[in-house]
Amino acid sequence: MRLLPLDDPHAAPLLVSPRVKDREYAVDERDGTLFILVNDTHPNFRLVEASLDAPNAWSEVIAASDSHYLLSHVSFANWLVVHERVNGLDQIRLRDLDGREHYVPFPEASYAAGLGGNPEYRLDKLRLAYQSMVTPQTVFDYDPQARALTTRKVQEIPSGYDASQYVTERLMVPARDGAMIPVSIVYRKDRKKSGPLHLYGYGAYGLAIPPGFSTVRLSYLDRGFTYAIAHIRGGDDLGRRWYLDGRAEKRWNTFHDFLDVADFLCSKGYAVPGGISISGGSAGGELMGVAANMRPELWRAVVAQVPFVDVLNTMLDDTLPLTPMEWPEWGNPIESADAFALIRSYSPYDNVTAQAYPPMMVTAGLNDPRVTYWEPAKWVAKLRATKTDSNLLLLKTNMGAGHGGKSGRFDSLIEDAEELAFLLRAFGLAG
Repeated sequence: MRLLPLDDPHAAPLLVSPRVKDREYAVDERDGTLFILVNDTHPNFRLVEASLDAPNAWSEVIAASDSHYLLSHVSFANWLVVHERVNGLDQIRLRDLDGREHYVPFPEASYAAGLGGNPEYRLDKLRLAYQSMVTPQTVFDYDPQARALTTRKVQEIPSGYDASQYVTERLMVPARDGAMIPVSIVYRKDRKKSGPLHLYGYGAYGLAIPPGFSTVRLSYLDRGFTYAIAHIRGGDDLGRRWYLDGRAEKRWNTFHDFLDVADFLCSKGYAVPGGISISGGSAGGELMGVAANMRPELWRAVVAQVPFVDVLNTMLDDTLPLTPMEWPEWGNPIESADAFALIRSYSPYDNVTAQAYPPMMVTAGLNDPRVTYWEPAKWVAKLRATKTDSNLLLLKTNMGAGHGGKSGRFDSLIEDAEELAFLLRAFGLAG
């Protein structure tokens, strides 16, 4: 990064620090002091400071930590504000000019929070964005002196919504190797115990799945579903290492985590085996394919949206435009026999077997540049030719859409309704 003074745009740019392989850093400035977020000593980043006169001479402000994942920072005239995740939950840390620190107190056990628009250099009130699986999108103002939150705006739900009828929980589930997997859950207070449960998972590319609010999800909850999100390895929910521990040669951790979460929820009475529907898209669709192959008896139904299921063939085809850039994520089976064997061991298309599968709904997009439409088509064709059951197996190919499905507010809601109708039929709740 290079800096220019606003009062002299023709000045020579000031280099903060030269490039170093695998190092990332981000810079903010306050009255001649640079605050720099950097991953030089730990993948979860630390915060250092330097002067404009010696921008590459760093002194540590906040040390790196296994449990604290520093995401971003903003320096105000009177406060330094850091957005981080602590054991998987969003936190906002405020540090005054004397180095005294505190965290914003949020009201729920599971939620998603971040910084809103804060254009004033002197901070009297900090604007925050907040939501949970129960609380709609909310704008807070936080008074750092009184340490109090004031609600400024809450998303309106036109059909009506009573948050007091719902409960959200956050569980820590033991994986088979001892790792603790966060799980976010929401349900109506009047739901039937061990009723239908829907479990969502993704687990790839270092993308965390925030436990935020969804109006579409209310359609599940009001029909008696419990809805759970498994924050499995492959995402960075618990920090950068959480991502690395589900990537490439460690990919099996992602699949095992998802299955371990399902078994745990059954053991604790949230669901029963065969009473769980699951969904995921793209790399999460790969997860759906592995889950369906390995433990078909656990699932009442599976929804795989634009699923990346022909992993081995795709990673072997370097003429596809995205394949070379995907090798760091999955491995290069062209050059590595180990990568070939690993991908072959889980690739959903290559592991379809003659067994009974649950009802499945699979989607594809003709114009999808990420997961080519023939991947889900091949997978469905092989399932139909191999599986031993007569359960419903649907393939829907959007002829005018890409990776994200149909665009437009109402068309996307129609697709959500199709998915829910499929799941209700699988549970015998349609009609």
